[in-house]
Amino acid sequence: MPSPHHGVDHYENFPVASVLCPPRLRPAVRAIYGFARTADDLADEGNAAPGERLAALAQYRSDLLACAQGQGGSGRWPRVFDTLAPVLRDFSLPLKLLCDLLSAFEQDVVQQHYDSRTQLLDYCSRSANPVGRLLLHLYGIEDEVALRQSDAICTALQLINFWQDLSEDLPRGRIYLPRDLLAEHGLVADDLRPGQHPPAFEGLLHAALQWACDLMHQGAALVRRVPGRAGWELRLVVQGGLRIAQRVHALGPAVLHQRIELGPADVALMAWRSLRM
Repeated sequence: MPSPHHGVDHYENFPVASVLCPPRLRPAVRAIYGFARTADDLADEGNAAPGERLAALAQYRSDLLACAQGQGGSGRWPRVFDTLAPVLRDFSLPLKLLCDLLSAFEQDVVQQHYDSRTQLLDYCSRSANPVGRLLLHLYGIEDEVALRQSDAICTALQLINFWQDLSEDLPRGRIYLPRDLLAEHGLVADDLRPGQHPPAFEGLLHAALQWACDLMHQGAALVRRVPGRAGWELRLVVQGGLRIAQRVHALGPAVLHQRIELGPADVALMAWRSLRM
């Protein structure tokens, strides 16, 4: 399942083969993570122009398709695709899910604001939900109920990331609070400029966090389906997302210029809540 972070340093919507991940799956998790992280860098890092980023992502997609067919690609990213090739083969990874991730990265290059919650959910369905589905595939869990629960958790984590990262995304021109949600609180994007403290923002933040937490609770029963230590990792991921949401809510309008980080006390609380799930 994703961990609560996106778009600040690297693509980190993966548990990076933690001690709770079964050893036999760690190489596969690392390979998928490396694929996604590199694609995120192509979309977001450095000073390349949008056209150059899209061209690089197009080549990356071509190399993925070549890799899936057992063919050589451009050779630009040998570490990524040499590592991914045996995972694609041995685990029969659904290629569409990897392509969905790439489509979200391509969208990041050209779209920085969304008109509606529906549009934002569509983005999450490609930027976050494939992560959970890929990991469930590794565990052999592919029934529709589990997939819907996974999607709910992944989308919730992505949304919580957005609200956590407002202070870093807004100065870069990225506004993940959709226009319809802003309008419901009498706000527009310009009201979120640095230094602004619109009185209606607190209600907006509450509504955004409630939206995400409702989704998280819809999917939380999945923790009892994922076996062994991975089930405990998923419990921690769910509780981590909920804890970040709680901390962001407590921060209130200050989240526009301050990003919260979880500390040891938060981790202890997450562990306690995970035991109670």
